Amino acid sequence: MRRIAVVGASAAGLAAAETLRREGYDGTLTLVGDEPLAPYDRPPLSKQVLAGEWEPGRLALRTPDHLAGLDLDLRLGVPASGLRLADRTVELADGSTVPYDGLILATGVRPRRLPGAGGHVLRTLDDAVRLRDRLAPGRRLVVVGAGFLGAEAAAVAWRLGCEVTLLEPAPVPLAHAVGAQVGEVLTRAHRDRGVDLRCGATVTEVTGDGVRLADGELVEADEVLIAVGSVPNTEWLDGSGLTVGDGVVCDEYCEAARNVYAAGDVARWYNRLFGLPMRIEHRTHAAEQGMAAARNLLDPDARTSFGPVPYFWSDQYDMKIQAYGYLRGHDEVAVVEGELAQGRFVAAYRRGEKVTGALAVGMPPKAIRRWRQAIATGADWGGTVPSQPRAEALAGGTSA
Repeated sequence: MRRIAVVGASAAGLAAAETLRREGYDGTLTLVGDEPLAPYDRPPLSKQVLAGEWEPGRLALRTPDHLAGLDLDLRLGVPASGLRLADRTVELADGSTVPYDGLILATGVRPRRLPGAGGHVLRTLDDAVRLRDRLAPGRRLVVVGAGFLGAEAAAVAWRLGCEVTLLEPAPVPLAHAVGAQVGEVLTRAHRDRGVDLRCGATVTEVTGDGVRLADGELVEADEVLIAVGSVPNTEWLDGSGLTVGDGVVCDEYCEAARNVYAAGDVARWYNRLFGLPMRIEHRTHAAEQGMAAARNLLDPDARTSFGPVPYFWSDQYDMKIQAYGYLRGHDEVAVVEGELAQGRFVAAYRRGEKVTGALAVGMPPKAIRRWRQAIATGADWGGTVPSQPRAEALAGGTSA
């Protein structure tokens, strides 16, 4: 294998390229990225960058000297536009092509939009800087979507002195992922600080003056941030022959077709640990999957299934939120340390008879770290989670 192409120059793509070199690959290595910037970190965009605490140069994942040492055929600022599997060729938007013997797809996701007159999204450095420059004390910001991204941005804007309205169509923010009771704790964090959080509010249009709700009400705003989820960047693969469905569909080894692998936010692969196909949009996961895909591509005879325990974190106000595992579709959640009412707790999640997730709010890292092993080994719920009254069982699971 003398030519490998990695399409996508963020965390997953960079990790794949570095792993290939580290594992001894010395052939042509092309790294394609749609943004003109060298690979940079995205989680700080909704926190430190939006708050004005970090300058953009601090986000670079690697120094120029490090990138030069990888000896990359670097194609930045040129999106991929097509894939010809039979010819083993990637087509780029500038009309050029990249031949390959092996291919790793890491094209990530893009924000969902809403009908109407624009509004801000928050995915790229340009997005974050543009919104940052519009936030100031007294400015009215409407955030559409109270998921983790929207909640982080709302917390930053509140800290900057903005008047923040947070609109969420669900009865309880994040209930589909973390459960209604835990979602209520996160809800209180906004309302206790004076953020106008409105649940059950469906936005139908972004206007020049704010947003229009389904009942006709106009919620006025100086700025609108749309944080209603993301869409995998797979359109360029139309007609390629790859299976696409909420991402690039892969097997447990992250392989989508012979010598074609996917990693990061765009990859929908079968995670044997949980017995489910999943697509994960977490920074740590992207790097881990990029490394796994690279190793499996380089040495198919020794490839291993990719079955990680996903990890994510979120900073909101003075709360540190950390989670391990796969929380969606759980059958039961129980508080195993701390108290919901105090806003400091660890909650464990069950699917079937196994521990499949854990989430901590306002707790030290060691409080949740021990649960990672229980998830990784598929620990039995009954033998791991204390029974009542030591564990506060919370009624009701979530749908997948």
